[in-house]
This record gives sequence, structure tokens and C-alpha cells, in this order.
Amino acid sequence: MAGRAEAAGEASDMNRRARRIILPAVCLLALLCFPLVPTMALAQALDEVVNGVESTYGKIVDLRAEFVQTARNKSLGQDIKAEGTVLLKKGGKMRWDYKAPTPQQIVSDGTSLWVYTPELNQVNKGNAPKALAGPAGSFLSGLGKLREEFTVRFLNPASPRDGAGRPVLDLTPKQPTPLLTRLVITVDPKDHVVRQAVLYDQFQNTVTMTFNKVAINPGLSDTLFAFTPPKDAVVVPLDPR
Repeated sequence: MAGRAEAAGEASDMNRRARRIILPAVCLLALLCFPLVPTMALAQALDEVVNGVESTYGKIVDLRAEFVQTARNKSLGQDIKAEGTVLLKKGGKMRWDYKAPTPQQIVSDGTSLWVYTPELNQVNKGNAPKALAGPAGSFLSGLGKLREEFTVRFLNPASPRDGAGRPVLDLTPKQPTPLLTRLVITVDPKDHVVRQAVLYDQFQNTVTMTFNKVAINPGLSDTLFAFTPPKDAVVVPLDPR
């Protein structure tokens, strides 16, 4: 009897010692594993957004939208606002018609790029592939291959969506240019269309573009991307920075 009691006591001591070892180990393991859950969920959420954007823009042939633009000069603390309509088509074709504050047209047929400023009666002409080089130059193709062109993360990992529930991505170009060192896009979760884009240059100046009334694949004619300078306009070379 005494032997069994001693054995039981030893077993009880061993169990207590085991609990002292195992319980802290289990707690430590739980603490180590707990952060993995939101991290893994965040990575999965990021993949879903990126896949959605790439899939959507990979299928877009052309696009029409209205836009509101705010260009901010950081050193001067100055904002310049503008608005108008934009037409985009694969193949480097685009047309930006600025209505305010000063009328201006920026047109590319994929080969040549024209910038027409009626107020100056002047047309700047350049080589479209050179002027539009980089992921920002061709909005459709650049967004169709986000992972190839950019390093992608959520702007705020702790709160990946804005107040309207739209994911906000912070994109760093893998081949930055003076005109584009960072791009922040806000994505509609329903159709994965970009509703806002903020472009940063090397001096941290920004251009914020908000897109409304977006029409996907409306079937835009190539004639919309042709430009003939007015007869009395001065044509000068465009020298992109």
C-alpha cells in the first residue's frame, strides 16, 4: 500500500512538472501562431485584390471615363485642379480632353503623341512609345500585370480598405522613372476597376486622378485617337523628362 501511495505521489509530481513545462510551451506556441492568422489572411486578401485587378484590366480593350484631377506641388504647397474625359485603348492609344481650368488635349495613336493647348495655339509632338515608356504610360497594360511592373502591398495593412470599403494598394515600380516613383490606387471591390490613382514623382509631387462614369469596352473607334494640328498652330517637339 505504501509503495502504491509513493508511486501515486511520484506520478502526481511528474504530472505537475509536466504541466509546468507543457502549459507554458503551449501558451508560447499560441502566441507565436496567433499573429500568423491575420498575416496569412492579409496576404490572401492582397492576392485576391491583385488577381482581380490583373484579370479585369487584362480583359479591357478600351475604356471611357470622366475624371477630376488635382496636381499638388509639394515645395510650393500649391494645388491645381482640372477635369475632363479620358479615352484609353490598348496599343498605347489614349485621349485626355481637359475642359477646365484650361482646355487642352493629349492624344496618342500609339505611334505619335500630341499635346494641344488652344490658349497658346501650340502643339507639342513627340514619340509615343518613348513618351509613354513605363507602367504609368499605358494604364491598361500596366494594371494588367501589376506583379510584373510593381512591388505591391496594401497602403495600410492594419486597415486595407478606405471608408467606402474599397481596397487601397501601394505600388512601387520595379523600374521607377523621374515622373513615377510610386502609385497608390483605390479599387472598386465589385468590378476591380480603379476609381482613384495617386502618382508620385521623384520630388514627391502628386497627381490625384478620380474616375467616374467608367465604361468598360465601349468599342472606341481608332479615329478618336487621331490628331491633326490646326493649320495656324505652332508645332514644337515634345521633350519628355
